[in-house]
Amino acid sequence: MNPQAALKAIVEPRRRELLALLRDRGALSVGELADQVDVSQQAVSQHLKVLEDAGLVEARREGTRHIYAVRPDGFRPIEEFVAGFWSDHLQKLKRSVERK
Repeated sequence: MNPQAALKAIVEPRRRELLALLRDRGALSVGELADQVDVSQQAVSQHLKVLEDAGLVEARREGTRHIYAVRPDGFRPIEEFVAGFWSDHLQKLKRSVERK
């Protein structure tokens, strides 16, 4: 998976809020999430669909409810993308420190 889909998904503030809720509280249903944010269950479902398509959350069915949870592995492409900016800087810092 490429980081572009994940970055595009989390650029929206409401989706970041939903991710934070799932991170902090664990797996939750659409209704439980909607109770925590100021949007309808339908809007929460749409946001979760984008997050699921980006590989950041996963859903399981419990009866008639869909329960969502964060997929930590889904964040790996973002982590690798951001780390790419640091490796050169860290190498330069290491060489600078070693010279002194």
